[in-house]
Amino acid sequence: MAEQDTRTSRIRGAGKRRKQPSTRRRAVRIAAWSAAGVVLAGGAGLGYVYFQLNGNLKGVDINARLGTDRPQNVDNGSMDILVLGSDSRAGANKEYGEDEGGARSDTAMVVHVYQGHKTASVVSIPRDALITRPSCTTQDGSRTDPGAERQMFNTAYEVGGPACAVKTVEQMSGIRMDHYLEVDFTGFKKLIDELGGVPVTTNKPIKDTKSHLDLPAGRHTLDGERALGLVRTRHGVVGDGSDLGRIQLQQAFIKALIGQVRSVGVLSNPTKLYGLANAATKAITTDTELNSVNSLIGFADGLKGLDAAHVKMITLPVQYDKRDPNRVSPLPAQSRQVWDALSKDQPIPASATAGSAGDKGTAGGYVAGQ
Repeated sequence: MAEQDTRTSRIRGAGKRRKQPSTRRRAVRIAAWSAAGVVLAGGAGLGYVYFQLNGNLKGVDINARLGTDRPQNVDNGSMDILVLGSDSRAGANKEYGEDEGGARSDTAMVVHVYQGHKTASVVSIPRDALITRPSCTTQDGSRTDPGAERQMFNTAYEVGGPACAVKTVEQMSGIRMDHYLEVDFTGFKKLIDELGGVPVTTNKPIKDTKSHLDLPAGRHTLDGERALGLVRTRHGVVGDGSDLGRIQLQQAFIKALIGQVRSVGVLSNPTKLYGLANAATKAITTDTELNSVNSLIGFADGLKGLDAAHVKMITLPVQYDKRDPNRVSPLPAQSRQVWDALSKDQPIPASATAGSAGDKGTAGGYVAGQ
């Protein structure tokens, strides 16, 4: 009964800060607006559609799992969302590699929506960033992992699932996450396909056999498979093959995707709207306060003013680790500038990324929206 009560709880309207954690930005807008549009579209089959979409959604009760050991919930009109892309190789995802029995967070972004919900900052956290992982209950609930220093960020999800990922980010940032959103490989592909693809221009050719991607320079409309290849590639662009270059590609693609979602007109096309909403609600895992169509509608309504031009994207300030050059380490002073700015609902200062390896390079220049 507790879970049902949580699923039907209502979240705050725009400008009010809710008391719960959650995440991810791309699936956020697609899922939320698609679900909202289906409900608003009306029609004889609306009751069945509503029931089916609610049944698609999967929720994780972050509050129950983390308890009171969390940062203070500050009511300043802003909203913080942890968005993860899962790299599980189980089930339909097995074509992307061997299933080793657990998933990690392949992509991680903290999305801070400023008061008024017209602008946002996105902080990408490199999956191979070495952090201090806190103690977490394991995913199966059988024991408590004590945590450790110098652990890759993406192991938090592997050890303790969404709750441990949220706890790790909150410990790093000192900021309470209001929401959690997760999408896996297969769900991402289906979302892009239902959207009709995403138009991009590649300024240089991109070829990476490891991510199944071969794009000559020029204009393309990327289907789900090629879009997934683009956001996963590390070796198909100029650079050192690290996660930092891939993050730049992901950020460029996300901006193109935002533009496509806004321009495709799904709200005026019920057939496309239903297909997209069905795919979106199947693709995402959310915190339980977003785990209903009604909650997604309220969430979407609070984000409708966001535009790609008003979203600033950075990588968490890092340097190549001195003991292991295949990993990166957060720069303490600069990272603190980032988190302090967001906690005060202020823009991230340029000085925060000035000495970072994360926002250098030219990988993001490979891709532009149409």
